[in-house]
Amino acid sequence: MIKYILWTGVILFTFFIEERISIFHVAPNFAVLLVYYAGIRKGELEGLFLGAIVGTVQDSLSGSFLGPNLLSKSIIGYFSSFMSGSFFRWTPLLGAIGIGVLTMVDNTIVFATRSFFDRMPTSFKAVAFKIIVQSLINVPLGLLLKPQNIQRPGSYDFRHKKQW
Repeated sequence: MIKYILWTGVILFTFFIEERISIFHVAPNFAVLLVYYAGIRKGELEGLFLGAIVGTVQDSLSGSFLGPNLLSKSIIGYFSSFMSGSFFRWTPLLGAIGIGVLTMVDNTIVFATRSFFDRMPTSFKAVAFKIIVQSLINVPLGLLLKPQNIQRPGSYDFRHKKQW
């Protein structure tokens, strides 16, 4: 119960901070960091679930139609689970590259769905600038977020030793 209250507070605080900070007149996309963190720490199902929740909240706060952020954050939550060592061997550089790429994917999905189902929200040049700035903001933070069960290079995990 406390865990859910804490996550709710963190999600609301993230949206509050996003509205207050601006770099080159572009608000950061810290919601992707929350979903990425849930995906690499808890797995694909909880990453997908938290992505759906964060996306729904973000869509309801945006004043636009529901769906673009719900879809994009759910996809990010699912695919970020592959960064935790199940598909790739996690390193801080991989975490930084992963969050940068996933931020680009998130923004591209939101822009594409809004352009396809509604009207084009802005020019492609402005969207490309926003995608690049938001990705560059999130890349250093990707160095800090790491999976729960990472193995240090050169160490051996005795829990997975095969019995003969």
